[in-house]
Parts: sequence; structure tokens; C-alpha cells
Amino acid sequence: MIFDTLLLNAEVATASDRYRADIGIRDGRIAAIGRDLGRADHTLDAAGRLVTPGGVDAHCHLDQPTSDGSKMADDFVTGTRSAACGGTTTIIPFACQFKGQSLQAAVDDYHRRSEGKAAIDYAFHLIVSDPTPGVLRDELPRLVAAGYTSFKVYMTYDDMKLDDRQILNLLAVARREGAMTMIHAENADCIGWLTEQLLDAGLGAPRYHAHARPMLVEREATHRAIALAELADVPILIVHVSGREAVDQIRTAQGLGLKVFGETCPQYLFLTGDDLGGEGFEGAKCICSPPPRDKANQEVIWRGLENGTFHVLSSDHAPFAYAGPDGKKAHGPDAPFSEVPNGIPGLETRMPLLMSHGVMDGRIDIHSFVALASTNAARLYGLFPRKGTIAVGSDADLVVWDMDRPRTIRNALLHHAVDYTPYEGIEVKAWPAMTLSRGEVVWRDGEYLGRAGHGQFLPCERPALAGTRGRGHRGPLWKPN
Repeated sequence: MIFDTLLLNAEVATASDRYRADIGIRDGRIAAIGRDLGRADHTLDAAGRLVTPGGVDAHCHLDQPTSDGSKMADDFVTGTRSAACGGTTTIIPFACQFKGQSLQAAVDDYHRRSEGKAAIDYAFHLIVSDPTPGVLRDELPRLVAAGYTSFKVYMTYDDMKLDDRQILNLLAVARREGAMTMIHAENADCIGWLTEQLLDAGLGAPRYHAHARPMLVEREATHRAIALAELADVPILIVHVSGREAVDQIRTAQGLGLKVFGETCPQYLFLTGDDLGGEGFEGAKCICSPPPRDKANQEVIWRGLENGTFHVLSSDHAPFAYAGPDGKKAHGPDAPFSEVPNGIPGLETRMPLLMSHGVMDGRIDIHSFVALASTNAARLYGLFPRKGTIAVGSDADLVVWDMDRPRTIRNALLHHAVDYTPYEGIEVKAWPAMTLSRGEVVWRDGEYLGRAGHGQFLPCERPALAGTRGRGHRGPLWKPN
């Protein structure tokens, strides 16, 4: 057989296996794995280095419209460029419905924003903020059947939040249609009351964002979300979990056999509430929800990665610039924390941080790394085995890792369009030496080689979630009826 590309001398690692092999690629897919595979038009040499599946970042925001006058710095050109340079080869951002808008209109708008721009493959989650009878009866089932098989529900933010009855209605649709529901779990009324008390007392600096969102508001909402899912008898995924109190709720539910999956993000492993207290307005750079907690809660999140509480590590990339009139300072350079756009950048740094401080520091093994960074997200959202593994027939999305050149994260070296990174100054021991997206080299030896338009939109299957654990990864399993 003649291949388009042969990747030679790879130390292949998946969520379950590790072995030495060459990888033969034809028409963007893995055609053979073995030794002495034959000839190829092009050869690449992994030189015995670790090769993992390309990352699947299943929670990120790119060029997403907002309702407060702010604007995201990254579109699908710059966001996917940044992802590729950090080893991610598939992203799943959000088509966001505003109240009064149809879901289909939100999807159509997001396709216009993404078409011809992505350097890597992508799918869409839906954000449902206006679950009218027509959305529940007609639009959502039709979109699930068309490949938009996951949607996000907010329990906070005034322009997005749903009440319990609305959430139950959506969970019922998810059960009937075999879709996955993601839930942002924070108690909106508690946050609103605390915010009012703080602002009335003149406490509007960025550091007080964490005071308005203590762990108990995440704990209560997580408990309530789990109860609603139990009532509807449907799986849910609790997104961006920040600390012990929400973790305890998820672990209790998993121990009872409930179908509850967990996601966390690098900000809860590497940032703390102290990062919100920078000089002047600097703390706004780290405003995200839920907020970072403290060092003790960082350890709780690490343990959740180790023991299988969490199935996915996502970036929750929300790229608002610090300088300029439409990012973090959209409402002025001295705006109260309640008016600062929420979110931090992290597409490019997600996998190097987890490889360096997870695998190389001995907290998780390489199989759990692959599960958390790639395989489990592909399973949860209906992209496996096309994405998330190294197997014959899978897309040739591959990362060759350089683990011999320690470096310091500097925003000047990153490839997003944001003017800062919250991980500035953190040391990492690993970075992708090469990233392949469907067999095409998009990053190699510090040079971005991707091109806008290479990335394809991926309709998702209804998820079949048996096997989302990785080696040593415990958690509930589910197949839709």
C-alpha cells in the first residue's frame, strides 16, 4: 500500500494502550498501524517520542455574540490557530440562542461566523435560553437529528438562566432524543443578592467577584441539577466545576449510580481567588464563573482528575481582551465586577499544562491524560471513534510531544488574539512538537502551518457513552434508549 504520509517511530498512547508503531495515513484517516508498512509520498519521524490523539476541547467560545456590548477577541481563524499550536485538533464551541430568537437562527448565524475560517475540525453545542413550546416540540428534536446532539443550560446570568420547570422540559427532550445536557450550575438568586449587598457597600473591585459566587451557590445548584436529572432519568454533565463542595455532590451522585459526568478546567488547577486581586483592574483578567478558589480546592480538583470524578478537562476558552473598549473593559476601566465580561483564554495552553503538571509530575498516567483531553469528550458528544483515539479508520489527528525542552508560558509566544494569558509565567515541561489534523501538519517545531478552511464542520452522533473512563477512570456509563 502507498500512503499519503507515514509517521515513523511513534510511541503511541491512547486511553487504554501504549506501544511502538508506525502510522500510515491515507485521505486524512489512519489506514494502518504497524511496522514496515510500505511507501509513502511523505514521511515524518516521531523519533521515538510520545504520540497521542489530537485534543478535543469540548467547551470553548469563539466569536460568540453577546448581549452586553462586549466582543470576543478570537474568531474561528485565530481561535483554531491557537488550538492547533497547543495540540487540539477538534473544538466544540456554542451556537447561542438569545431570548426571542429561534434555535435555528442561532445555528445559521454561527455557521456564517465559522464557514471557511477554521484550521481544525469543529462541531457545535447549542445554548438554549428560550425553550418555547416550538423549540421543545420542533426545533430541538430536528437539530439533534441533524447532528447538534448536545446543549447547554444556564442556572445563572439573567439573560440566559432557566428556571427548574424549563430545565425539566429540556431534560425530557434530551431523554427522548438521546442528547447530552451540559449544565452551568450556580444559584442565580443567591449571586444576585450577594452582588447587591457588595455593590451597596462599595465593594465592586474584581476581587469581590469571588465573594459574590462562594462555593455554596455552586454546591446548591449542582445538587439541584442532579436532582432534576434524577427525576427526568437522564444523563447530565456539570461543567467547569471549581471546588470541593460541588465535587462532593457529583461524587455522591456517582456513588448512587446516577448518570452524572463532571468537567473541570485549568483555571481551577492553576489559579486562585488571589489572582482576582491584582493591582487596580488587573484582577478582571481572571474573572470567570465559577471563580477560582484556593490552593486547598486546587488539590481537590486534582484528586478528582486522579480518581475519575471528572471525565473531561476543557479550556472554557472565553477570549475577552483586557485592553480596548469591547473586552474586559467594555463597561469602563473601573466597572464593577458584575459588569466585567466573564471568561479567560486557554485553548492553546490546556494540553501542555495537563501533560506537564498532570502526567510528568506523576498525578495522572498517560492513559488518563488521553481520556481527559480527548477520548471522553469525543464519546460524550458523539464524535468517537472518528475523533479521540488512534485506530485504523479514525481521523489522522495526532500530536507528537516534545518533552525535553522546558519553557515558560508567555502570551507573546501564544497564537490567540487575546492580549494576555492568565497562565503567564507558569513553567511547562511539555509542548507539542507537531500537530496533525486529518493528516495535514498544522504545527511543527514552533511554526504554525495550518490554513483557514482546512477544518470541517462535524455533525455529531447521539452519544453512546460506554467506555468513557480510560484506564482507572471510574464513572457512570450510559447508552440512550
